[in-house]
Amino acid sequence: MAHPQLENLVRIGKLKVERVEVGEVEGLLHSGRCRLDDAQRQELSPESRFDLGYNAAHALALSALRAHGYRSNSRYLVFQCLQHTVDLPAEQWRVLDHAHRKRNLAESEGATDVDEQLLRALIRVAQEVATRVSHLLAQQ
Repeated sequence: MAHPQLENLVRIGKLKVERVEVGEVEGLLHSGRCRLDDAQRQELSPESRFDLGYNAAHALALSALRAHGYRSNSRYLVFQCLQHTVDLPAEQWRVLDHAHRKRNLAESEGATDVDEQLLRALIRVAQEVATRVSHLLAQQ
């Protein structure tokens, strides 16, 4: 089923259409779930948990995009597309946007101050994305 919003992104060169590779989608989902499980391990540092949660969310969001036959090189856009790929409400993908900005600061400026509230929200949204992606794959 074509997604007009995603097709518009293809038309302006922000997304690419690629054949769905079931193994890739399942691998991304598995990777996301494993990282999400590890992000919840309290014995890890908040910085490690944030990295794991962020990368889990990205793998899960990318699995949703790939399940629809699209690819993007932009992490931000992969998160933004969740509203179209798994019907994630804007307030939830905006949590991922906030985490993305925080991650970029950490990578470019070494800013490693992890906000516990953001970490909890990141994990909660990533869990929701995992649930929605699993539901999407079950329907295909």
